[in-house]
Amino acid sequence: MARSIVLTLCFIYILLGVYHNNFYVFLSFNCDQTNVLLQCREPMDPYLLLKAAGFLLLEIIGIPGNVFIMVQFTYFRIIEKKLLPTNIILMVLALVNLLVILSRTIPQSINALGVEELLDDTECKFAIFIYRINRAMCICVTSFLSCYQCILIAPNTKLWNYFKHTVTQNVVTIIFIFWIINITIYPYSILNAHTQRNQTTSPYTLHLVYCDADFLNYMAYIVNGAIYSIRDFIFVGLMVLASSYIVFTLLTHERSVKGIRSSDRTQRRSVEYRASIAVILLVTLYVLLYGLDNCMWIYTLTLSNVSPYMNEIRTFLASSYSSLSPIVIVITNPKLQQKLFTCKRERNRNSEVNGPVYSISK
Repeated sequence: MARSIVLTLCFIYILLGVYHNNFYVFLSFNCDQTNVLLQCREPMDPYLLLKAAGFLLLEIIGIPGNVFIMVQFTYFRIIEKKLLPTNIILMVLALVNLLVILSRTIPQSINALGVEELLDDTECKFAIFIYRINRAMCICVTSFLSCYQCILIAPNTKLWNYFKHTVTQNVVTIIFIFWIINITIYPYSILNAHTQRNQTTSPYTLHLVYCDADFLNYMAYIVNGAIYSIRDFIFVGLMVLASSYIVFTLLTHERSVKGIRSSDRTQRRSVEYRASIAVILLVTLYVLLYGLDNCMWIYTLTLSNVSPYMNEIRTFLASSYSSLSPIVIVITNPKLQQKLFTCKRERNRNSEVNGPVYSISK
């Protein structure tokens, strides 16, 4: 399956390159003395080659991983007629991760292969709007996941039990509210986005591969950057606080069960630790990648003309979470692990039943 995905993506990129007459041919002889159908150009810039390989790797990992999570949880919902609130949150996280990859990572890799003028004004507005909303949803959903897990392992007091019942019954509603909030604060992305043009732009313009986001003046540039940064820091702060409480609770529980038999302690660990460790790993991954992204974003607010290389590095960091988080989810989620092991056992059983096939040539 992975091999077919890789070949398909490579074939699509080759077709796009040939269609736009930008496919690079590496030949060891003089292009002037050959009759080839493809256009001969200078070898690809090492930076562009590294950029294309990096974003293509994110796509190869992220697209199948997020699709697998969405399909499996949908299958569990249909078969079992229910889905745990934690798994609902993880399925939504996989969806927004996939949209981030489709709206930003794929255009980045196509651009690195030399395809120019891929999007028009309307498509630029749509791509930037989809990317920014789903990037914001990544932080909201990850923060919500950590807070929800924090509530689940909290002591059984009247107040915490009320929170557990209320949040559990309204998981979908809370996620829908996140969508509404992020859609509301991003209409400016539609107004200021347009395709790149061969003309002088405002110094407060973000160059985003095929598109430019022109904030026109310094005040709009600073206000938008401040709003997004404050929102990110609030959700990251909630994320870190919830994760710290989870770690503290688990360590306290570990000390309290030292006198229990090792077999019972292991059984309790397997139940309590899986979800909590998964949340801690996701939060750690998010804080590392998006923390660097936000630091670079704050730095760009001090610049009057941001380099495209700076935006590409930020995009790579932001997209890395969307591509790598499915690995953490699959490794730490029992239902997904069970499905993987079941598929692997069935494949091994089929190979044993069929046995090796030998051919005899005369």
